[in-house]
Amino acid sequence: MDKSPTLIISPFKKSPHELVQVQRPERVEDKVSSRREKVVKLGVIAPFNIHQLLTSTFNILVKQEVMDANSSSFKIILGSSSAARRKILSEMGYEFTIMSADIDEKAIRKEKPEELVVALAEAKADAIISNLQKIHTHEKEAEPTVLIAADTVVIYEGVIREKPASKEEARQFLKDYSGGHAATLGSVLVTNLKTGFRKGEWDRVEIFFNEIPEEVIDKLVEEGTVLNVAGGLIIEHPLILPYVKEVVGTTDSVMGLPKALTEKLLKEAL
Repeated sequence: MDKSPTLIISPFKKSPHELVQVQRPERVEDKVSSRREKVVKLGVIAPFNIHQLLTSTFNILVKQEVMDANSSSFKIILGSSSAARRKILSEMGYEFTIMSADIDEKAIRKEKPEELVVALAEAKADAIISNLQKIHTHEKEAEPTVLIAADTVVIYEGVIREKPASKEEARQFLKDYSGGHAATLGSVLVTNLKTGFRKGEWDRVEIFFNEIPEEVIDKLVEEGTVLNVAGGLIIEHPLILPYVKEVVGTTDSVMGLPKALTEKLLKEAL
């Protein structure tokens, strides 16, 4: 039996001698192969993982959204002199100016640590706004200005710890953490100075430590950095980092400015 392709005369051709070849139906496996080739041409390895594809797409969209937000016409004031907070906000892609608040933090007391960190951030924001009003009494900004204030405390065995009052206290704090556990509670308060919108929230991170050698504690205390942070806790320091067993939460929150929460509040403020 002749297995050559069937030939028919096309009634749409000008010449009756022009022939059209009828193709056999495309097989399922051919379609699958064709689709895989198209996927490869688009730059995705086939067969692809749909979870990886969706995750990759989501990350691209988030990055684009942040870039769009950062290019918007608004100013940011970071109400903190903390080098760690400056570093984190820069990593988020924002340009900003810095103003610090001169307040008596010890005069502000709350029973719950969640209430305390928000109250401290509010006091810092109020002090900065008061200073701004003195400087720009008759000026009116054409574009919105957003003020970011923050505060962090350490919680150890249910007790709130702020910055160590002395080297001796800092040394005791670090000895307590050795082989143990502590938590940080950080607040972020965002105020739109043009609309008056204000909102603050907090974030908690749990930190577990291995045993910290005495000589490491002594070096940290003598260096002095631990005296300037809540609870004398600075997990990103190269001396202490090797003894951090586990962090349940984000390092940026421990350092003083949780990125996800800050981004969320900025979007709401604008």
